[in-house]
Amino acid sequence: MTTRSGPPDGQPGPGLDVIMGERRHLVNLAYRLLGSLTEAEDAVQETYARWYAMSERQQAAIEAPAAWLTTVASRICLDQLGSARVRRERYVGEWIPEPLPDPATWISGAPGGGVADPADRVTLDESVSMAFLVVLDSMTPAERVAFVLHDIFRYSFEEVAEITGRSPAACRKLASSARHRLDVARPPAAPAMAGHASVIRDFKRAWDAGDIDAILGLLDPDAVAIADGGGLVPAALLPIEGRERIGRYFMEIARNVASLNLLERTVNGQPGLVGLQDGVIVTVFAFDIADDRITRIWAVRNPDKLRPWTTA
Repeated sequence: MTTRSGPPDGQPGPGLDVIMGERRHLVNLAYRLLGSLTEAEDAVQETYARWYAMSERQQAAIEAPAAWLTTVASRICLDQLGSARVRRERYVGEWIPEPLPDPATWISGAPGGGVADPADRVTLDESVSMAFLVVLDSMTPAERVAFVLHDIFRYSFEEVAEITGRSPAACRKLASSARHRLDVARPPAAPAMAGHASVIRDFKRAWDAGDIDAILGLLDPDAVAIADGGGLVPAALLPIEGRERIGRYFMEIARNVASLNLLERTVNGQPGLVGLQDGVIVTVFAFDIADDRITRIWAVRNPDKLRPWTTA
C-alpha cells in the first residue's frame, strides 16, 4: 500500500469509476480465497466500507488505490480464513465450498438471461472448479493467500509480502508448500467441456431411469461422494466410498424422493446438476471426471450455501 504525505492542492481523490472498477477483481480474488461467493461479496463490501470511511484527503493520499483495495480485501479474507477453520471444527458433517452458479445466467444471485454487469461476475477457470477449491481449502490460511495471490493472480512475492505482512522469503516458502499440497492431491486436468457434459448427461439419464447398472458404469471403482447439509437438512455425514455404495445410495434417493428432478446446470464453470424439488433448488451437484469416469461427486445441500442459486 503506497501513500504520499498528502494530496497536491486541489487534487481530488480517485473517482468512483476508478474505485468501483476494481470490484470484479476483488470478488474474483475473495471467492478463491474463501470458497464462498456470499462471504466474498461480504469481504468486498467491507473493503469498500473502509475506503469510504476515510476522508477525501486520506483517499487522495493513497498513490495506488487498486493496490490498497487488494491489500485490504486480502487481509480481511485472511482473518476470515482463520475464524472459518474454528467454525468448521463445529460444523455438522462434511464441509464443501459454496457452489458458484453460471454467471452467464445468474447475476448477483438472481436468475435471468439479461446482460450482466461484468463487475458482478467471477471469472471462470480451473481455479474455481470444485476439485481445485477443495484442495485450496486443505491449505493453511497463510498458504492459501500466498498461493492465490502469487500463482493465480501473479502478484510478485514482494507484493504478497506487503499484503500479508510477511517476508518475501516466507511467502515464497508458503506458496511452495501450497503447490506441494496440490501435487499430492493431483487434481486431474479439467476434461473437455463436451466430454464432461456427456458423462453428466448420461448420469442424469441413468438417475431418471433408475438404472443402477448404468450409474455404476459411469463411476470410477474408487469414486467418492461427499454431501454437505450443514446439519440443517438430511445429508450423509461421512464420505461414501466405492461405486457400489454410491450407486445404491443414489438409487435409494431416486426411489424415495420421487419429486426430486435433476436439471443440467453449470456449476463452478463445469457441467453439473441441480436437484429441484417443488420448484426450489435443494441440491447442487459438482463432479470430477477422469478417463470418462466420475471420480468425485460433491452434493451441496446446506440451504445457506444455495442462496446464490435460489434467491430470486
